[in-house]
Amino acid sequence: MDLTALPSLIAASNPTTSAGKAIALGVGAGLGTIGPGVGVGYIFGKVIESVTRQPEMRDEITSIQWLGFALTEAIVFYAFIFGLIAFFLTK
Repeated sequence: MDLTALPSLIAASNPTTSAGKAIALGVGAGLGTIGPGVGVGYIFGKVIESVTRQPEMRDEITSIQWLGFALTEAIVFYAFIFGLIAFFLTK
């Protein structure tokens, strides 16, 4: 019997390993959404502040706002996808 494969056999037969991985995925994805959530709030707050100071620039500010929003929200998807990759590829 090959003893080098023993730790992976124990981990594969242990149901708490997959439960721990699921909890880690949930915590990681949850923590990965905090930063972008703060960023999106900051973006929209600054847009409101900018438009009230310079209403004539509303169209230009709004177009930049949506670009910043999209780039910030992409971080949430990256965190989730990397979490799924780590969940399914780790043993």
